[in-house]
Amino acid sequence: MLGMKYCSKCGSKLILKESFNCGISDGMVPFCPKCEEFRFPMFNTAVSNVIYNKDFSKTLLVQQYGRGINILVAGYVNKGETLENALIREIKEETGLCVHAFQFNASRYFEKSNSLICNFIVTVEDENLRCNSEIDFAKWYTINEARNAVYKNSLAEEFFLKSLEKISSPVK
Repeated sequence: MLGMKYCSKCGSKLILKESFNCGISDGMVPFCPKCEEFRFPMFNTAVSNVIYNKDFSKTLLVQQYGRGINILVAGYVNKGETLENALIREIKEETGLCVHAFQFNASRYFEKSNSLICNFIVTVEDENLRCNSEIDFAKWYTINEARNAVYKNSLAEEFFLKSLEKISSPVK
């Protein structure tokens, strides 16, 4: 039952019931017989960003939390916040950079944090970093340097490589 056993509203034991939306089945979903409502599984939403300078000659990788691995700037989406506002906020908060343009790149569910990660290709106004305390280390890398420096077999690497397929056309 995807970890949900009791109703978050009334505490009643949930049952599995088939849910239909516009005549199409959503499959078996936890259902509260007392509230007579479906209880869809909850998860976090986060943004992740492959940040490029304006001419796409460099990309930014960061290290956080004392781990010494090169990853992407990312963060959780606040309740009521759009993905677009979250990516602009996270980049500004963590690096001091101002977003010039962005486009959606890819998404992936990340089980370790129960999060849907929505990744964007971002260009920034300039390369002048003013990192906050969440960032241990940040550096602009050429594209070839970044291929070697990004944390291997990670979502950061997956999103970075996916962005390379798309940057042949300008970010809109």
